[in-house]
Amino acid sequence: MGVQIELYKSEVNENPSEGYIFISFLYVFIIMKGFVIYQAYEVIEEKSYVFLYGRLENGENFATINKFQPYFYIKDSDLKLAEEIAEFESEVTDFKNFKGEKVSKIILDIPYEVPKLRKNFENNNIECYEADIRFPYRFMMDKAIQGSIEITGDYEHGDRIDRVYKEPEIKGADYKPNNLRVLSFDIESSQGTEDDEIYCIGYVCGENRKVFINSEEKIKGAVSCKNEAEVIERFFEDLINLDPDIITGWNVIDFDLAYLYKKCRKLKIPFDFGRKSGNVRLKIEESFFRDSKVEVIGRQVLDALALMKVSFIKVEDYKLDTVAGKILKDTKLIRSTGVDKHKEIDNLWKNDKEKLVAYNLKDADLVLRIIEKTGILSLTILRSLLTGMPLDRVNASIASFDSLYIRECMKRNIVVPTAKYSQRDERIKGGYVRESIPGIYDYILILDFKSLYPSIMRTFNIDPYSYVSDCRGKNLIKAPNGACFRNEKGILPSILEKLYYEREKARKEKDELTRHAIKILSNSFFGLLANPGCRFYDVNMTNAITYFAQHIIKLTSGEIEKLGYKVIYNDTDSAFVVSTAKNLEEADKIGKNIQEYINKFYNDLVKKEYSRDSFLELSYDKCFIKFLMPKLRKSEIGAKKRYAGLVINKGKEEIQFTGLEVKRSDWTELAKEYQYELLDRIFHNKDVVDYTKKFVNDIKKGKYNELLVYRKSIRKELKDYTKSTPPHVKAARKLVNLESAKIEYIMTEDGPEPLGNIKHKIDYEHYIKKQIKPIADSVLVFFDTDFDSLIKGIRQQDLTKFYNK
Repeated sequence: MGVQIELYKSEVNENPSEGYIFISFLYVFIIMKGFVIYQAYEVIEEKSYVFLYGRLENGENFATINKFQPYFYIKDSDLKLAEEIAEFESEVTDFKNFKGEKVSKIILDIPYEVPKLRKNFENNNIECYEADIRFPYRFMMDKAIQGSIEITGDYEHGDRIDRVYKEPEIKGADYKPNNLRVLSFDIESSQGTEDDEIYCIGYVCGENRKVFINSEEKIKGAVSCKNEAEVIERFFEDLINLDPDIITGWNVIDFDLAYLYKKCRKLKIPFDFGRKSGNVRLKIEESFFRDSKVEVIGRQVLDALALMKVSFIKVEDYKLDTVAGKILKDTKLIRSTGVDKHKEIDNLWKNDKEKLVAYNLKDADLVLRIIEKTGILSLTILRSLLTGMPLDRVNASIASFDSLYIRECMKRNIVVPTAKYSQRDERIKGGYVRESIPGIYDYILILDFKSLYPSIMRTFNIDPYSYVSDCRGKNLIKAPNGACFRNEKGILPSILEKLYYEREKARKEKDELTRHAIKILSNSFFGLLANPGCRFYDVNMTNAITYFAQHIIKLTSGEIEKLGYKVIYNDTDSAFVVSTAKNLEEADKIGKNIQEYINKFYNDLVKKEYSRDSFLELSYDKCFIKFLMPKLRKSEIGAKKRYAGLVINKGKEEIQFTGLEVKRSDWTELAKEYQYELLDRIFHNKDVVDYTKKFVNDIKKGKYNELLVYRKSIRKELKDYTKSTPPHVKAARKLVNLESAKIEYIMTEDGPEPLGNIKHKIDYEHYIKKQIKPIADSVLVFFDTDFDSLIKGIRQQDLTKFYNK
């Protein structure tokens, strides 16, 4: 557990004969580590207190309460004017702004006073620094707390809290929690109407599995309740007693909690299950395009569906059944959707309550198993530990960057500007993507720079604090776009350096989860610096990164070609090289030689021209033993970001795709199956004519009907599609209830129709013309033939003679 006990002894031992009393005090301070789950503040008697809730290493939950005053900074030179227009407490500091000007701390009593005073100051041309930082965040930054905490002090027991620490000594700790409690729950009810009825609520929390059913009939595996109110009340009672840190489910906020909230209001039941007594706050958004929010004091509600999306786990769609099938190789007990699902649940309620209970419990269980199998919660916890952001905000990239950057500035006694939204006057320059040389090749080497943008920031000190907008001064680094930076160790490069070493440590320890979390964070920095919402946004500074990247990729290709190898394509951070090798072993050797040569080239170049160490690292990634670089449709120009190749992965052949229909979510499974088999045949010099003819005939016979579904998301409200109406919108408008932003539909002879409500015959010609023909033509063009000629029986060309060597 790592509990540390510190003893402090104090004695007064005067001569008792002279009337002095012997006094001995023994103070015991138990130091505990824990993880912060939830942070908030309260104003009590005009004083502000920060509350931190979490789980201790000994398994108990905790709350800390510390008085804290909000503050921000202004320049010393503005202090006199500020004192003439407002009353406040101020403090002299050793801090400076980015220009090196000294600043004073402006201290207030209540957080909501800050924006008022800031506005007053800005109206009088007094610039404010760090006046936008959220109050609890400010407290945690000051205490150097990034997720984990060390608490020293005495405590008392609370109503729902094991340990309540009042004014303890707290600071950040090096601690990874492994004992957080997670509860997953699911609700089944009659079909959604104003008078719908709760059938049952099931939950899984550790070894605890229970279903409360709205029936006095004894049902195997369920706890009988006399009415809806008892179902809810007993569920809340269990939830409070089990004391989860995290509450989850599938679409748990927009459906389950929103449903419970409405029921509680109707039944006049307190919507209360936090670690502090009082109603849970809930804000449900009617649109798919805004996130609903819930605030449960002391706990976090993390929707497993949302965690999947922000953890970059790609699936065909985000229905629970689909995800469970892919991740767990398991499925829901009821697999129908939409209206059919409601009918089946209603039928089970009437005729087979035991199966309904099993279905309810399994849905809750599937969510927990998905979370565990994918590691998405562990990843979220790691991102919180890396950035200091709460669990529900680790995906807020700008706030995460602020948290890291401001903490690093504090160590150097530097204050940052208050955030102001900027207008984007010009576009950020993109990465260099060279027009490809289309063809089918043997032994193509892929070499790419590891984390190119972060390594450029480190190598050339691209940093908001080090940025010199007027390029005045000595010892400056000048980017290809003319932006200048002081040649020093900046704040952002220091952050990236720490993350790099943590990532390398994780790699050596084979901790892929930590490595992945750091990669997500590091690679996000460029995008947020290019966002007008970032406090450090500057087009010139951000373009310095992309201009350097373009310069490096072009320079790298030139150096590779000096070695005698042809570069057929560049894509932002990579080079595609014709190796001229005769076998894979020879190709691997060439790839490693190029890698070694280029890295030495940049080490020497950066040292000579910038007097700095190079962190640019070109890596030989893989060799495609067969490779296709297609042309743009109806053009001789090579495509960009679209290719496929055959590799040997762990001793087995594997076709890898980038940008082609196989990888695109808006193409059908039909197209993907055809494209994969077509390329596999071409890469192995097998027949494609008879295969394609048979595939087309089988489509017409209905053998691939299950592969004809289009899946596409609506990007705005249906009523807002006025200028044009895409097929998926037409299908969506035929749905009775729109349950998801992702629409599934089939093309019929009467147009697009939503899955589950198909009324007309399938338009097979549409699929042949729009899904199969374009894929075939993109490949067959290299063999002086096309789809129509192939189907009509024109003789197939000799495939091998069209390969580029």
